[in-house]
Amino acid sequence: MTAGRYTDLLWGAVLRGDEYSAVDVVVDALRDGLEPEAVLLEVIGAVQQRVGLEWAANRLSVAQEHAATAINERVISTLSLTSGRHGGGRGRVTVACVDGEWHALPARLLAEVLRLRGFTVDYLGAQVPAAHLVTHLHRTGPDAVALSSSIATRLPTAHATITACQAAGVPVIVGGRAFGTDGRYARLLGADAWAPDARAAAETLADGLPAPAHPHAQPMDDLPHLSDQEYTLVTRSAPQLVATVLDRLPDRVPAMAGYDDEQRRHTAEDVRHIVDFLSVALYTGDAELFEQFLGWTAEVLEARSVPVAVLRPVLDLLGDELRDFTRASELLRRATTSPALTGGADTPVPAGAVTEGAYCTTLHRTGRPA
Repeated sequence: MTAGRYTDLLWGAVLRGDEYSAVDVVVDALRDGLEPEAVLLEVIGAVQQRVGLEWAANRLSVAQEHAATAINERVISTLSLTSGRHGGGRGRVTVACVDGEWHALPARLLAEVLRLRGFTVDYLGAQVPAAHLVTHLHRTGPDAVALSSSIATRLPTAHATITACQAAGVPVIVGGRAFGTDGRYARLLGADAWAPDARAAAETLADGLPAPAHPHAQPMDDLPHLSDQEYTLVTRSAPQLVATVLDRLPDRVPAMAGYDDEQRRHTAEDVRHIVDFLSVALYTGDAELFEQFLGWTAEVLEARSVPVAVLRPVLDLLGDELRDFTRASELLRRATTSPALTGGADTPVPAGAVTEGAYCTTLHRTGRPA
């Protein structure tokens, strides 16, 4: 059998929520001669990617997505136990997710690939605070840190974590969709290396990373545009921004007058996610980041038969509140005129759309696992 055939079998088991069959697929793949690394990346990793795509297309619920991820985690544990030890003479690597990052499966896959290739790996899992990570580095003295993040709103935290690790004398390789498909944000934030996938990360680490070039750098050194304080001010005022938008949004979307408490809560969460992505675009100085988020959100809304026009009132109200912020105003202006949003500009917003559409997208998620 090929890896593709096992991928189909695992997908079927995951879709049914059948953990035992999922484990059997992996055990059979190994018994039939498929390499453990191929099982990790071409079978389990491929299935997890499909989970995200199917959710984005509205063919899986959030609960199904979580169940599938949990099964894949347990399948990885089975593979790890079955494949046994693989030395440890190629150096020591600490693998962790950025604080606030709950999507741990990409980091787990990397950790297992590194173990298979002979590295000693300290896998710290999801949401690791920078201070705790640095304490671990001082205690264990690894050769490198591999930092994972799938959500762009974690980039400011990732930046602080990268800087803290480098100050401890440990080089940092980063990966995950948060850093861009081309690694642009890895370079922007001063990471020592970036990898598009687990195999590339393993190869880079095998070659060795030099000691950090600037171990005492500060965020402002990498991002001089932060001196205008717009990121700081927008971030600090985010709760008030959200409250103001929610207070005025019914004037733009009259159907909101009939929302129940749950719908209002979901709408508040989604407005906050939009503000968070606006904030990180200010942090990075990259308008494309905000536009891509809104474009992806528009695709997810379309899959749920919700008009893109649902986003326009929120952006317009934010523009009103941030009219004295030069960079924020430009980001919002560009976003409201982007092709992804202008197509539905004249479409009326139906009752329930703000919460039905935006809540279904769970805007804080990428839907595309790294």
